[in-house]
Amino acid sequence: MALPKEKLHTIEDIYALPEGQRAELIDSQMYMMAPPNPRHQKLCFSLARKIADHIDSKGGPCEVYPGPFAVFLTTDDTNYVEPDISVICDKNKLTDDGCNGAPDWVIEVVSTSTRSRDYGIKLFKYRNSGVREYWIVNPMTRIVNVFDFEHDKGTSQYTFDEEIPACIYDGLTIHIASLLK
Repeated sequence: MALPKEKLHTIEDIYALPEGQRAELIDSQMYMMAPPNPRHQKLCFSLARKIADHIDSKGGPCEVYPGPFAVFLTTDDTNYVEPDISVICDKNKLTDDGCNGAPDWVIEVVSTSTRSRDYGIKLFKYRNSGVREYWIVNPMTRIVNVFDFEHDKGTSQYTFDEEIPACIYDGLTIHIASLLK
């Protein structure tokens, strides 16, 4: 007996979801998203503000977009993600719908429901789509994995108590523990 085939989804299916229901689409597979908790939101907001303040102080061209923010990683209709934080330096990628193409820097804050995607499929997807830097921030373990794709340096691991240097910005370090006080 043949196994039933999984339904392949498109961005059209994302837009057809009921009001308030969020999902991501990765290689035609839909992943439903639970609402974030207050700790997650505080951490995302504090990180986005720290990065935006640095960019503003340097007069840089990049913009910070906290989630939910639509990112269309590929030109087809099979990939749609909502990173927790997207930093976009090429304004030509921005449209009224979101970002068409890879953000320069993506930060995902891990939750129990997203852990396997953040460390697995999204890591692969972001690297292959042209993201320059990817951080996986895990509040449960208080560990940050930093992937410097631009310089092909692999991964570095930091605790929340360490100064974490940004790869794409000289002079920007983030001490996550101090953001959570």
